[in-house]
Amino acid sequence: MNKPIQDAYIVAAARLPIGKRNGYYKTTRPDDMLVHAIRTVLGQAPALDPALIDDIVAGCALPEAEQGLNVARMAAMVAGLPHSVPGVQVNRFCSSGLQAVAMAADRIRLGDADVMIGCGTETMSMVTMLGNKVVINPSIFEGNDNLGVAFGMGITAEKVAERWQVAREDQDAFAAGSNQKAIAAIREGKFKAETAPFTVKTRVPDPATGEVRLVERVVVDDEGPRADATPEKLAQMKPVFAAKGSVTAGNSSQMSDGAGAVLLVSEKILKQFDLQPLGRFVSYSVRGVPPEIMGIGPVEAIPDALRKAGLQKSDLEWIELNEAFAAQALAVMRSCELDPARVNPLGGAIALGHPLGATGAIKVATLLHGLRREKMKYGMVSMCIGHGMGAAGIFEAL
Repeated sequence: MNKPIQDAYIVAAARLPIGKRNGYYKTTRPDDMLVHAIRTVLGQAPALDPALIDDIVAGCALPEAEQGLNVARMAAMVAGLPHSVPGVQVNRFCSSGLQAVAMAADRIRLGDADVMIGCGTETMSMVTMLGNKVVINPSIFEGNDNLGVAFGMGITAEKVAERWQVAREDQDAFAAGSNQKAIAAIREGKFKAETAPFTVKTRVPDPATGEVRLVERVVVDDEGPRADATPEKLAQMKPVFAAKGSVTAGNSSQMSDGAGAVLLVSEKILKQFDLQPLGRFVSYSVRGVPPEIMGIGPVEAIPDALRKAGLQKSDLEWIELNEAFAAQALAVMRSCELDPARVNPLGGAIALGHPLGATGAIKVATLLHGLRREKMKYGMVSMCIGHGMGAAGIFEAL
């Protein structure tokens, strides 16, 4: 007998301050970052028995080395959760964290689970951009349709900029705005509710004594935003992917380290433990596009997510659109006719950073806390995905 679809409620969402590659977290393991995110969301629902967690779904874009071996299960054990709590690692590149939240929500919506954690973690300091060994199936290049799989992400951004006619000046202005909004958000404390300060521990040799000292530092704010980023300064930067291109380090997302987690429950658990929901999971979509223009992926996913939600674009009051590159973000905004005032009001990945598999979960936390603070109702998280895909998830604040 078919079960009716039930609602999945989010009762806690948190993230670590995002660190620059080889910055805050250069010696911090990604599973330790994930442990902190998981402990934080569970701490925000203290009445809930952790033994009731049906599963932990963790996104990670490069699941190898320190973030391999099923980082979800590893984090569950390090966090001291009961051995009955399982974990699974998922990879959909840049949307891995959002995919994890959607998969966790679907288990609840189908009546297969009552308590789930959707999360993500990524260290771009310890694991290189393409991983330690890249071996693409050569058959994929038989013909011309899939050659874009071999393009670097920067080249796909150049192709989007060219096809959608996104000028260099517009890209630099957008990137400067991202930094300015992020700096203002930090100064005004708008990230405080979602951010879990993290204690970074570093062992430093002391030549005077011959001993190794343990140095601790509590990081509170995101490391990436640049207060001096202006269109004029960004205009001085040279293209890095094509000699006559327009995509620079200044108008691209930063390589970063970070983690985020979202605690989801069924209505039964909500009532049983008298939990106050932050929001409700509404819909999710992922769609494919040609790999050489992967940055335009959200253009296909956004309308599908809206259709599934039964909503109009005008219903979305807050949109967290991942800024992989200013070129692709602007192309998506123009193609979907998104209101710039509703997109990334606190800045995006160009300023704050993009820790790949963690980004989706991080943005869900930013979105839900932002919607509630501003007394808004519906919001969306969306991003482009490597190999030619786009994802979009819609949430309702409660």
